[in-house]
Formats: sequence, C-alpha cells, structure tokens
Amino acid sequence: MADTIMSNTLAGLFTRSDGSYLFSRWGRPIAPVVFGVEDATLRVVKGAFEAVAALAGLPMAETDPELGVNLMVFFIRDWAELLEVPDLDRLIPNLRSLCSRLTKDEANQYRHFRFDRDGAIKAAFVFLRMDAHLSETSVETLALAQAVHTVLLWSDQAFGRQSPLAQSGGTVILRPEIAAVIRAAYDPVLPKVARDPSHALRLAARLPRAN
Repeated sequence: MADTIMSNTLAGLFTRSDGSYLFSRWGRPIAPVVFGVEDATLRVVKGAFEAVAALAGLPMAETDPELGVNLMVFFIRDWAELLEVPDLDRLIPNLRSLCSRLTKDEANQYRHFRFDRDGAIKAAFVFLRMDAHLSETSVETLALAQAVHTVLLWSDQAFGRQSPLAQSGGTVILRPEIAAVIRAAYDPVLPKVARDPSHALRLAARLPRAN
C-alpha cells in the first residue's frame, strides 16, 4: 500500500494538466549563462545550478558543442525587453505574441524547454521579470527554485500546492523528498524520457525507505 501511494505521488509530479504522463531529464551537460545581474548575483545563481546538477550527477560544461550555451537565465524588468535580445526570436517560438500574453497576464516568470530528437532536454530558457514580489525574494531562493524547476521536466501543476523549497534554520533548502526524486530520476538505468505512468514505480523503487 505504501509503495502504491508513493508511486501515485510521484506520478503526479510528471502528470500534466491534460492527464498525460511525461518525464524528461537532461540528455547532455548543462552550459549556463545568466543575463541582467551583477557579478555577485551571477555567482549565487550559477552556484545554485551547480548544486542541483551535482545532486543529479549531471555534468556542467563551459559550452555546448551544438548550441554554445544551453541554459539561459534572464533577469528583466519588462517582458518587452526580450524583443530586443538578438536572435532570441529564433530560439523561442512566437516570441512577440508570448511577450504580449505574459504582459497581459502580469506574469513574473516563464520557462521554455527544447528537446532532442528522443525527447530529452537539450536546452532551457528561464525568464524572471523582477516585479515587486520577486524583488522581495532573496536571490538564493530565486536561483535554487529555478535550478530545481529546470533540472527535470516537471508537470505544469507539480508544485502548485507546495513549493519544492523549505526553510531550515533560516536558510532556504531543497525539500529532502524532492532532492531524492531528482537523484533517483538521474539513475543511469532509467530512461531519459518516459511517457508511461509505470515509470513512477521505477522511480519509487529508487527512493530511500523510511525507517
């Protein structure tokens, strides 16, 4: 019974709002770049991505042989700023209409993934519009949250009820159960892409057992 509950919970992390199950992880090392921040913030952001990548056993790289960089993080003040980024419209489909929609929705963050021919993640783009809410959030929290959200292709409703982060002694940390899922998801024996919910059973089998 406990295993069934655990696998159902895991399946929910990768079951999209349309009811389909879709799991995908990175199929190549991450080569990140961060725009719109000072050097001190840059170090914090890259440090968060390095920490989550190390948890997953996912290599980091200076460059990607195909794309140059494959993880771009943008800190902006207004969505219209993205229209001024050279060649970004070649990487993000329908960029102008997307910016219009995000502006209308008053969104403060957006993530876009690209995939290889097998469906594994090959690139991710993170956009953070620093409105009043995000500006009040520590850069450590922002960086860790985005690192978690991009290390796997989570469901679009995975963290709607509970954040993947928690407070511990005044420090923001990754919730241990989510850390365990990330670690299990990158087990070399498991596929990089899965569309059958039975994949959650294989994930559950790799999670530590409670005493």
